Amino acid sequence: MGMELPNQMSEYYAVEDTEVRDLELVAVVKQALLSVVEGDTDGYEQLLSTMHIPDGKGNRKEQRANAIAALVASLSALSGATYYINAEQHGRLLAAIISLSMWEFNSDVMDVLVEFIVSLATSSGRYVDLSLEMLVSNFTPDESYPLIRLSEPWGVEKKEKVLSRVHGALKDISDVIPLAPSRLFKIITERMPVVFAKEAVMALYVESMLRLDRSTIGELFGCGALIVVVVDRLIELDLEIEWDYILGEDPTKGIFEMELEDEEAEAELPGNSSTRKGLSGNFVVDKLDSLMVLTFEHVKSCENSERWVKVFYSLLHSFEKTVLPAYKSKFTQFLMFYACSLDPEGCGLMFADWLADKFYNSNNNLSRMISIGYLASYLARARFLSTSVVTCILERLVQWCCDYCKTQRGNMGLDDEEWLYAKCQDHSSFYAGCQAVLYILCFRMRSIMDIPHLKSQLLSMPFQQILKNPLEPLQVCLPSIVQEFVRQANAAQLLDESASVVFDGMLESEFSKAYGGPERLDMFFPFDPCLLKKCDSYIRSNYIYWSAVHKTYDVDEDDVDDDTSSADDVFQIRQPASGEELLEGGIPETFDDYDEFNSSLRNMSITPKDSFLWMAGGEMTKFARPMPPRLRPSMSPESL
Repeated sequence: MGMELPNQMSEYYAVEDTEVRDLELVAVVKQALLSVVEGDTDGYEQLLSTMHIPDGKGNRKEQRANAIAALVASLSALSGATYYINAEQHGRLLAAIISLSMWEFNSDVMDVLVEFIVSLATSSGRYVDLSLEMLVSNFTPDESYPLIRLSEPWGVEKKEKVLSRVHGALKDISDVIPLAPSRLFKIITERMPVVFAKEAVMALYVESMLRLDRSTIGELFGCGALIVVVVDRLIELDLEIEWDYILGEDPTKGIFEMELEDEEAEAELPGNSSTRKGLSGNFVVDKLDSLMVLTFEHVKSCENSERWVKVFYSLLHSFEKTVLPAYKSKFTQFLMFYACSLDPEGCGLMFADWLADKFYNSNNNLSRMISIGYLASYLARARFLSTSVVTCILERLVQWCCDYCKTQRGNMGLDDEEWLYAKCQDHSSFYAGCQAVLYILCFRMRSIMDIPHLKSQLLSMPFQQILKNPLEPLQVCLPSIVQEFVRQANAAQLLDESASVVFDGMLESEFSKAYGGPERLDMFFPFDPCLLKKCDSYIRSNYIYWSAVHKTYDVDEDDVDDDTSSADDVFQIRQPASGEELLEGGIPETFDDYDEFNSSLRNMSITPKDSFLWMAGGEMTKFARPMPPRLRPSMSPESL
């Protein structure tokens, strides 16, 4: 069947007058459909046979060409007779048409197939869902299609031919049937590929989703509605990735010391000079990286449009609903970071204020600690936020900590173990706020001190009242952060008297563990460097790396031998060392190639091993899919 044109239909196909031929073919197809009710199925079987196309291998190319010609004629005629199609009587015909994939045929077949689907949807309204499902099924090719073709020029051309027709048909149906968009949204979300689908398939599907989001149909869905669905899937992928190994076994090593140790460990791994090279073998990581880039490009395309504010609010809503609760997320949050970088004075500031308000006003302590972790990491890392903006938000946070101290009464010394586990948890939001202040200043103190009016603003903040309070935040916050802050604060004369702490280089303490809780939110820094190679290329120019931070105790080379230098000279911007050039954004360019630079970033995370664990039944349980063992970001706020 399908090898030759059925006799009755070939007679009409041979008619030279196209208009007459088409009308006569429609009449024949209509009669074939109606005859099924009367028990005469000959014409119907002939029609059905034209839906089956031989593969064209070997000497069957001519047979395939004839079969495709018959298919085009049949579908074209069916488009004029869709009103007479009944699912109960013509189920096999509908099933055969549904099985046809535009990806397997030429433009002629694509055109008549789209024409039939639109006609089926609009003729009676009975098959709107079926028609929409047929179109959505063509977002991606079927399983037999060689996906490798999509990376070739003609494969890209093929993709555009298919998707342009699919999206055009969806618009045509939506223009005629007002309820179609709501039905389409449900179908799209239900048919979205699972997290373990092939990367190319998932990317194609998401590409069509985002294409719809930019269209008039997307406006009918609700601006940015499909972005929310995409972010949900990104989080699912993100949480499938587990940090296999992050911290070393020696708890006495500080986060700054660990950077060099991790570099030495990396060198011992043959054939892997870069953390990102190790990541590339993980198909979940690669898939997430590709989908993130698609979403970045979509967000960028919206930035200069009238839709931008609505799109950003959709992203913010998705962040609050999906990303913020999943504080084990490792990469998806960078979508928000990137969106803010496109509009620093608007959305960038709005996001910072939103996080601060979540911390100040939330009644849920876990939510407050997660929010302040995001705020601290964001203010420390976002190069696109001005020093003035950071200082203003910092001042508000310092004042909150000071006001908190004023509400506390009585003796709250750290003299016994009972206080440790009771009070650290009771005041966890206070310690989280204090650590946020210290962490931000580790990154930003020098830049603030370099601007006279901001320096005065910083020096007027009530640090003494907070740090010398009986709650003793310097003894409870993460030792590595405290030590770096104290070193810079002493150099900048930020405190009335020099402070000193002794932790023996510990990464963490029993105190910090207590206030951080089982989720280890004392070590939660969600905007540590992004280890996804493609995503990093979008983030890097707007990101502050620890290695590029100018500390208050840094002395410029030109001033080393200058005995007459003033105190303010200490706060000059660090100049490139000999043979070193600075990339835009202050990133040293001393590496022979891109991979070497990527390798230098591998040790810049200060997020702990157990901070990316789920809590289940009161116990820590790891995610199912590990990252390669070579991926071991260090704990260094070298995240700068």
